[in-house]
Parts: sequence; structure tokens; C-alpha cells
Amino acid sequence: MSSKKGKKVETTSDSDSGPDDRNPPPKKVKTDNVSQSKSKSEDSLFQLSKMRFVSVREFRGKVMVDIREYYESDGDLKPGKKGICLNLDQWKALKSHIDNIDEAIKQF
Repeated sequence: MSSKKGKKVETTSDSDSGPDDRNPPPKKVKTDNVSQSKSKSEDSLFQLSKMRFVSVREFRGKVMVDIREYYESDGDLKPGKKGICLNLDQWKALKSHIDNIDEAIKQF
């Protein structure tokens, strides 16, 4: 004897992909407003070259210094994968080596 108490569940091939918005969209930074931005996160964005920026932000309750390449998409600058994010201890260690790094550069 088979039980027919179970409910039928319809499935489609799309159901395995899950929701398309699992990750929130990245923050938008306008190219022409980088130096004149008003928000807190954009106030801490410092341009190193045309597409490289340093930002100071909070991540999981910790202050981070993020040195990153950006790319342009639809007129907006967006952070790319190339970069490094330093916690405050790493940032302080890097700053303490600046004089030695400058001396090493002079050798070339």
C-alpha cells in the first residue's frame, strides 16, 4: 500500500540556481564626484592614479585601509578584484617601513 499524503512539489530547471540577488550590489562611486563626494564612505576615498584608490572603511566592526584598482561600468567607478585590504596593525607596520622602502627605491 502506498501513501498519498505527501504534497506534490513542482520543480523547474531554474529552481537550482537560487535567488539572483544573494549578494548586495556594490556601492557606486561616481567618477566626477570622487573628490567632492558627500557620503561617509566616499569621503575616505583617495585617488592614487587614474583607476587606483585608497579607501578607509569599516568591515565587520574593524577599520580597514583598502588599496584597490577600480573599473568603470555605466559611468560609475566600481572596486575591482585587484587590491589589498589592510587592518590597522598591518597599516601601521607598512607606515613604519616607509623610510626603508624609500631607501630601497633609491638603489634602483
